[in-house]
Amino acid sequence: MKAGKLPIEHLEKVLNAFKTSDPRIIAGPMPGEDASLIDMGDSYLIATTDPITFTANRIGWYAVNINANDVAVMGGEAKWMMATILLPENFGEIATNQIFNDIAEACNHLNISVVGGHTEITAGIDRPLISGVMLGEVEKGKEVRSSGAKEGDSIILTKAIPIEGCAILASEAENQLLKNGVVATLIEEARNLIHNPGISIVKDASIAMESGKINAMHDITEGGIAGGLAELAYASNLGIHVTRENIPEIPQAKIFSEILGLDTLGIIASGSLLICASPKHDSAIIKNLKSNGINATKIGSMKNLDYGLKLSKNECIEDLPRFDTDEIARFFSS
Repeated sequence: MKAGKLPIEHLEKVLNAFKTSDPRIIAGPMPGEDASLIDMGDSYLIATTDPITFTANRIGWYAVNINANDVAVMGGEAKWMMATILLPENFGEIATNQIFNDIAEACNHLNISVVGGHTEITAGIDRPLISGVMLGEVEKGKEVRSSGAKEGDSIILTKAIPIEGCAILASEAENQLLKNGVVATLIEEARNLIHNPGISIVKDASIAMESGKINAMHDITEGGIAGGLAELAYASNLGIHVTRENIPEIPQAKIFSEILGLDTLGIIASGSLLICASPKHDSAIIKNLKSNGINATKIGSMKNLDYGLKLSKNECIEDLPRFDTDEIARFFSS
């Protein structure tokens, strides 16, 4: 199989093996959903897990923020984290300390407590790997699920794509970019995207929920915005129409992608949030996000299932591209 997420159809088949009689599990494992919901009485416990495998640069910072994002899109607040940290045999003490320092810094910033984990030196790997587990809470009635999108909903995108992917390419493909004439200042600006505007969508989700009725939110990770839209459609059992010209892109991403032969629609894009809301609320949501310094753009709408997944480009309608492997994973494996 190719590197990256399992295809949605394959994932659904294997998840069918997991059955539960526990009535407290309100939302279990399902393709397209970012986390699970467990009934705790007055609130739901939100549980999610995500690994960091594409980069070793500030991997601890990534692990906290990526997992906190999954809790935020469910309408909740991340509170407790555990991490399994696997280190290669040649990894040094200073570099190890930096990973822990980055985890601590990110958790302190988001008021998250580290409650446990596991660390080991592992044979057979050439870079550190982290798999994080994040737990959070949401008041009953305020939970949001990817499956909640409704036909006719506006699709809103925050910030520009692909924040995480552009930062990763700036760190991991720096030499190739320099050889192709990209100036060092542009690469450094791209590397700093993980902090400005950042890969967290916690603030985006919170502001959106305060601005109007949100039917669904989804975090954009592996597979880029194309993958995120496909997961959103799959979870909600709907179709999608988006306009290519309305999808904002980071300038460096266009440059890097042209040089490296990548498509920005399929590059991991944590830091941007997909929001589905009724057209009656979309203007207020966009206005409030912008007034809080977060750019937001309506890029399309949810359609009936038979419509499929469509992309308008130069006034022509075509199928939304599908990426079996995230474009960065494909680049690294080539």
